[in-house]
Amino acid sequence: MADDKEIDEAFLREVDDELRREQLTGWWRRWGRLLIVAVGVGLIALAGYLWWHEEQNRKAGELGEKLAQGFSSVDSGNEARSAAVFSELKLSGNNGYRAAAMMGEADIAAKKGDLKKAADGFGAIAADVNVPKGFPDLALVRQTALQFDSLQPAEVISRLKPLAIAGNPWFASAGEMTAIAYLNSNKPDLAGPLVAAIAPDS
Repeated sequence: MADDKEIDEAFLREVDDELRREQLTGWWRRWGRLLIVAVGVGLIALAGYLWWHEEQNRKAGELGEKLAQGFSSVDSGNEARSAAVFSELKLSGNNGYRAAAMMGEADIAAKKGDLKKAADGFGAIAADVNVPKGFPDLALVRQTALQFDSLQPAEVISRLKPLAIAGNPWFASAGEMTAIAYLNSNKPDLAGPLVAAIAPDS
């Protein structure tokens, strides 16, 4: 009886193993190709992403070099060269370099004494919702500084209110212009705290 039981258990194990093999074989026949295709597609997608990422880095490096050339040309007085570089960067499709190029153009206009063109250039950057954070605030400060004498104090105060806050990167410049605007509005009580807050950073 013991031998029969052992034989039955051995037989059942063989049957069970055979069923498992058939199930696995059937599963592989049914899904194996799809699995291979899925893995292949995944590997292709990964390779594509890695290539795209490397290409983006390469393009960013090239754009960075061009931007440096543009500002170097400004410093050396070669405005024609810098203008060509900035125009090219504006069409690059990269919002960061486009904004930097627009800043460069506005700087050139300011250096040439064309304050209206410069202010308009900075204003365009300040109003552009697609440029990276930081550019609009800097552009707004530069625009306001150029237009300060022609603006009503209330407009200066309203324009710079979000930046004339302690802790803001542009607080010193925005706070100073706002304080002067308060003084020009006969509100020294509002100018005083700003001047006091700016002093430690000076």
